[in-house]
Amino acid sequence: MTSRAAVRRWSCAASLVTSALLLALLLPGAPALAAAGDATARVDAAHYDAFWLWAGVKPQPALARAKTLYLLDGEVQATPSVRLAAQRAAVPRVRHADVWMVYRVQTLRWTPIVHAQILARLQRWRAAGNRVVGIQIDFDARTRHLEEYAGFLRDLRGRLPGDCRLGITGLLDWSANGDPKGLEALAGTVDEIVLQIYQGRRVIPGYAAYLARLERLSVPFRIGLLQGGEWTPPPALARHPQFRGYVVFLLNPRPGRSRSDATGGDPGDADDPRGARGRPP
Repeated sequence: MTSRAAVRRWSCAASLVTSALLLALLLPGAPALAAAGDATARVDAAHYDAFWLWAGVKPQPALARAKTLYLLDGEVQATPSVRLAAQRAAVPRVRHADVWMVYRVQTLRWTPIVHAQILARLQRWRAAGNRVVGIQIDFDARTRHLEEYAGFLRDLRGRLPGDCRLGITGLLDWSANGDPKGLEALAGTVDEIVLQIYQGRRVIPGYAAYLARLERLSVPFRIGLLQGGEWTPPPALARHPQFRGYVVFLLNPRPGRSRSDATGGDPGDADDPRGARGRPP
C-alpha cells in the first residue's frame, strides 16, 4: 500500500510538471520556465524578438534573431550643466533589425545644443546603414505631470524628421492613476509607450493588478520585461487593441554562468548596467 501511494504521488507531480511545460510551449510568446518543476515563469530571451541593449551588456545569441533593438546612445544630464553625455564609444552597424536610439533623460530643459547633437547623431547612425526608425526617451515622468511631459515631447517631435518615430518608456501606474488630459496628450504625440514591469533589477510585485487597468491607455504600447524576471501575461492583454508586444531588457549573465543562464534564477544577481535605477509602482 505504501508503494502504491508513493507511485500515485509521483504520477500526480509528474503530471503537473508536464502540464506546465506544455502550457509554456503552446502559448504564443510565452516565457520558458526557469527549470523543470519551477512553476514561476521567467523571461527567456530566446522567446522574444525585441530587446533593450545597454552599454556594457555583452552580446547574446538572441540578438541575431532580433527584429527590433533599442540601443542606449546617450544621457541628457542635468548637472553640473545640461549636456548630452554619450554612452556608446562608436556608431553601431545593425543590418538585420529596426533600431530605436534611446536617451536617458534627467531633465526636460534641453538646450539648443542638446537638440542639435541628437539630430546630428540620428543622421550619423542612419548614414552608417542602420535602420533607425525612432528615438525613445527614457524619463521618469511623474504620473500627475503627464500633460507637462507631453508638451516637451510635442516640441521634440516637431524637431525630428518626418520619418522618425517618437517613443517613451512609461510607469505602470500611468494607466491607473494618470491624469486623463495627460494621457490624451500623449496619445496625440508619441507613437508608442513601453511600460516597464520592473524596478531596478526586480520585477514589481503585483504588476498584474496594474496591467488589468490598461483600458484607459489609448496609445500603442509594449510591455518591458526583465531578462530572467518573472512574467505571467494577463489573459486580456493580447486582446487589447493597442498592445504591440514586448521588449526585453538584457542583462549580463551571473559570474560563472554561461550566457544562456542569464535567463534563469534571481535577476538581481545579474550585472544590470542601469544600476539601482527603477520604476516605482
